[in-house]
Amino acid sequence: MPQDRYAPRPVTGRERLVEGMKWDVVADDFTLEPPEGQDVDPVTVRREYLEHPGAVSVLAMDDDERVLLLRQYRHPVRHELWELPAGLLDLDGEEPLLAAERELWEEVDLRAGRYDLLVDFLNSPGGSDEAQRVFLARDVQVVPETERFTRENEEAGIITAWVPLDEAVADVLAGRIQNPGAVIALLAADAARRAGWSTLRPVDSPWPMHPTYRPAPRGTDAPST
Repeated sequence: MPQDRYAPRPVTGRERLVEGMKWDVVADDFTLEPPEGQDVDPVTVRREYLEHPGAVSVLAMDDDERVLLLRQYRHPVRHELWELPAGLLDLDGEEPLLAAERELWEEVDLRAGRYDLLVDFLNSPGGSDEAQRVFLARDVQVVPETERFTRENEEAGIITAWVPLDEAVADVLAGRIQNPGAVIALLAADAARRAGWSTLRPVDSPWPMHPTYRPAPRGTDAPST
């Protein structure tokens, strides 16, 4: 059975090219060994990538199997995209589930009585180390107005819609929804439903793809400059 595995190559140098507000751009020099059985010398290569804190998303579903989508402006692509409630893991010590609960409250004024792990994915592994975890939230309730979060910037203009899961999946396949987290989560939810939700995992399942939970924490294999 195919399974991704943790297999780091020796990093001989690291340069921090950009320090950003939320994430940095770094360049690693690492040794690339030839595949087993090939008589080729090892080579050192350099790759630039986005060093990212990781993120969580929440697919909220009601008793009628409708899912909550939100529309938000994303400046890099100049589009308003239909997405899931989501956010960065940029608060020190905050566990992924707590971050998911916070994002559901902050972005769409909801709380959930039940959470399950729906799917994990790497957002763009050729150019970023961002790992994202998607939770399925059910038994959802609206937060009273007096307890709601005050949204700012792009989040202040969020529009929400409850959409039947089948309709949302059709929108993905037709190209009407293209945010990667939403695409993956909706297709995963459809597959999980067809399997009687037997594929759902505990919310505290291992997450070795995220740098914080890897055997070798990010930044220990070479000095940063």
